[in-house]
Amino acid sequence: MQTNSSNSNSKTRDSRLEARISNEQKALFQQAAMLSARTLSEFVVSSAQEAATRIIDAHENIRLSREEQMQFVSTLLNPPEPSERLRQADAQYRAKRMTGI
Repeated sequence: MQTNSSNSNSKTRDSRLEARISNEQKALFQQAAMLSARTLSEFVVSSAQEAATRIIDAHENIRLSREEQMQFVSTLLNPPEPSERLRQADAQYRAKRMTGI
């Protein structure tokens, strides 16, 4: 995660972000910043960036257990026969495609 932070530090900073926080939150953030040898701004920006990266990663990637991976691959290699409903949907799609709709 640190790589992303150092990459963003080398870019021009032309945007500003402001937030209202409680005195307790500010004291907490200042203590954490001091303990990590960063300024308050560096700490807040780095922490927000790391959290954003984790959240986006969690929403953009699918994680499967080993058992789920095996089931997925097995289904891909040996797909079940299409149901009647799927066959009907395919026929409707092909009919629309042939008529140019």
